[in-house]
Amino acid sequence: MNQEQALPDAEHALATLVLRMGGAVAHDAALVGIYSGGAWVAERLAAQLPGAHPLGFIDVSYYRDDYEISGLKANARRTSLPFDVAGASIVLIDDVLYTGRSVRAAINELFDFGRPERIELAVLVDRGGRELPVEPTYTGARLAVARDLSIVLSRDPDGKLAFGVEPARRRERAEPRAR
Repeated sequence: MNQEQALPDAEHALATLVLRMGGAVAHDAALVGIYSGGAWVAERLAAQLPGAHPLGFIDVSYYRDDYEISGLKANARRTSLPFDVAGASIVLIDDVLYTGRSVRAAINELFDFGRPERIELAVLVDRGGRELPVEPTYTGARLAVARDLSIVLSRDPDGKLAFGVEPARRRERAEPRAR
């Protein structure tokens, strides 16, 4: 991201996401938000998309591949999937797609609950920089951002979403395991 390139408006990105998903998502697809920003987006989508969408939330803290390095986050939450995952059509929802590692972790956790019929991915913003072969089915906005910056979604007391930028946490490289 450079000086001229502004962050997208999160509410506009959400409206775009609703338009793109509206006629394409199965009327009974379960919406599963990845805590915390993805959970906020999933709640809003469930209220705005046509159809009856069971709503669930997933915390990938124990499934992240950097768990050994960074440890457990202080705000780990309980995964809540109040529907049968086996055979379900699921839209996994995240706020910002970057490396693809959170999405990989969420898919691994979903399969611990059963084998879905299909999983689609919806993201509020795709910032590029993938480290895994993960691509969203639905995107609200796309934005190129330097690796040393993080896009952060916030929600005010009235539920309005907004993007911000902050310095990225330095990620340690894992030592190769002996085989």
